[in-house]
Amino acid sequence: MGQKVNPIGFRLGINKTWDSKWYVKKADYAKTLLEDIQIRKELMNMTEVESSDVSKIEIKRNPQRLSVFFYTAKPGVLIGKSGASIEKIQKKIEFLSHGKKVNVKVIEISKPTLDANLVANSIARQIEARGGYKRILKKAVSDAMKDGAQGIKIKVAGRLNGVEIARSDSIKEGRVPLHTLRSKIDYAVCTANTSYGSIGVKVWIYSGESSSAQEVKSDAGEVVRKRKEGVSDNA
Repeated sequence: MGQKVNPIGFRLGINKTWDSKWYVKKADYAKTLLEDIQIRKELMNMTEVESSDVSKIEIKRNPQRLSVFFYTAKPGVLIGKSGASIEKIQKKIEFLSHGKKVNVKVIEISKPTLDANLVANSIARQIEARGGYKRILKKAVSDAMKDGAQGIKIKVAGRLNGVEIARSDSIKEGRVPLHTLRSKIDYAVCTANTSYGSIGVKVWIYSGESSSAQEVKSDAGEVVRKRKEGVSDNA
């Protein structure tokens, strides 16, 4: 049953964090959450954002300010000539957030082949363009392993290559330890809308283990050592 758990939600608070970071009163929670969902949906449908390979949009809220972080593989395309595109995006966010002050930041993804969202979207686009799915998956796996991934798994399901009966197929290379909480797993789901039906794409990328567990152990060891030596923590 462990395979049914979303790897991102499974690791929240360990080595993953939330895409929306804010605190509001209980009565305002649903309204604020829906506003975040609408902002992301509207922005991802904009031409400027679609063409710039945006992996995720992170939202942080202060009482009077809204900070929006775009993680993208093509920051130049997103910013546009003389910042025209980013200004258009900022005005759109201000409209959707009912006139709040908006601060937009663009963060570049240095290795797009190690980002599950970008890999899944790239595979979906190539399948929509009638490419052979086996060749597409092999190239995605090869590129990820070359750029330093310790493991990658990709699964596709649907009417693959337009055949009459739907089926699923997957490819895997390296290790993908889904049950190890300290392992850094990036996960994404995408849909390729083809003329012969929808094809689902799932991507898991393993990029090593989090050092947080080792840091906790070392801190605990330091406290034990001090107590054995009779040194006070307040000294």
